[in-house]
Amino acid sequence: MSPDSYRRFQRVRWTIFGLLVASYMMVYFHRMAPGAVSADLMQTFGTSGAALGSLAAMYYYIYTAMQVPSGVLADTLGPRLSVTIGALVAGGGSLLFGLAPDFMTASVGRFFVGLGVSVVFVGLMKWNTVWFSDQRYGLVSGLTLLLGNMGSILAAGPLAMLLLQYSWRSVFVTAGFISILLALLSWWIVRNRPQDAGFPSVRAMAGEAEEPPRERHWWHELRAVLGNRAVWPGFWVNFGITGSLFAFAGLWGLPLMRDVFDLSGSDASLYTTAALAGFAGGSFLMGGLSDRMGRRRPVILGAGVLSCAVWLGLMLLPWGPGFSGFLLYTLLGISAGGFVVTYAAAKEVVRPANAGMAIAVVNTGLFLGAAIMQPLFGALIDAGWDGTLLEGVRVYDLQSYRYGLAASAGFAAMATFAALRITETRCRNISLPAVAP
Repeated sequence: MSPDSYRRFQRVRWTIFGLLVASYMMVYFHRMAPGAVSADLMQTFGTSGAALGSLAAMYYYIYTAMQVPSGVLADTLGPRLSVTIGALVAGGGSLLFGLAPDFMTASVGRFFVGLGVSVVFVGLMKWNTVWFSDQRYGLVSGLTLLLGNMGSILAAGPLAMLLLQYSWRSVFVTAGFISILLALLSWWIVRNRPQDAGFPSVRAMAGEAEEPPRERHWWHELRAVLGNRAVWPGFWVNFGITGSLFAFAGLWGLPLMRDVFDLSGSDASLYTTAALAGFAGGSFLMGGLSDRMGRRRPVILGAGVLSCAVWLGLMLLPWGPGFSGFLLYTLLGISAGGFVVTYAAAKEVVRPANAGMAIAVVNTGLFLGAAIMQPLFGALIDAGWDGTLLEGVRVYDLQSYRYGLAASAGFAAMATFAALRITETRCRNISLPAVAP
């Protein structure tokens, strides 16, 4: 390939990447926004903690159920079509949520948001496997999570500040229109493979043999992926470590600071912002560290150990607002950032044509964990509630929150044991013959 052609390839590759990441930012925004509007939702719909947890988790229920189908769509239809349709559905769901007259309609809107965004991440990660080499996949995955997490950061502190000027309904209606615009741009600009844009494949550019084409119907390939034991440890790692973080940062982390330490909503949101910033930075750093080490398992295991330590610290240490609070919230986010390496580990134990399915299986664990933990956390703190109400909103004490924190620590411990079973691929696809140096 000539230098001019390669520069054009780089320009096309990063333009598509940027557009897909913009859609992914909206995924994170919708995922984390309920934490910033939790009091507004409880007041508007008159809900308990458990009911609010179920409303927020509606996103995770359908997202979890859609992960394996999302992998099939990414591997068969391709990211262009799946992301376009997903963004359209998510946009419509956000409009319905923002305009909902009652709790049931809001739940339906949240359901369609989760349905739409469920295909975006897997589509993007599948696209990354085709447009970037294996040796850069960890770093690119970390960059993907770093940029995508800007959406979750916007859903914390910046959203809390925005809510001082605008209603929560206006915010979600606007988010719906943004998602619809991104859907239209995706159909116009995104291409599934370099070959679709007039370039050779990435493997051909590196002088490597082309990956073998799919030889069987996708159903048989899916059965092969599901039957591959090397894929499943990543599922349980994400279930425990990242699922518990998403449940906490996406809903309960802000109320904890508000209820226990009497902070305002905007001040409390700074701590969940710190957790999400730590998650974004941790994803980028751990993805790059794994590539530089040429190893996957040590990074994932280290993340699990750190996660356990932080949850226990939140539960047992005499921490509070200020440095200690920011440190614990940030470390919690950093520890969960190790999850990005599980995607590389999963796609490197299956045939390249099935990478989307393997990534989807691993990703399912994350959202199943969050779907279980958000209402479980709410039910546990409801059990310890002493009856205190403030303007119709339940207020919980530290002991009540400790019940939820203990469950989160248990999830993280389970994930750490699962990390011991990760297959070490040394940053290459072990389903393919090694490439001679």
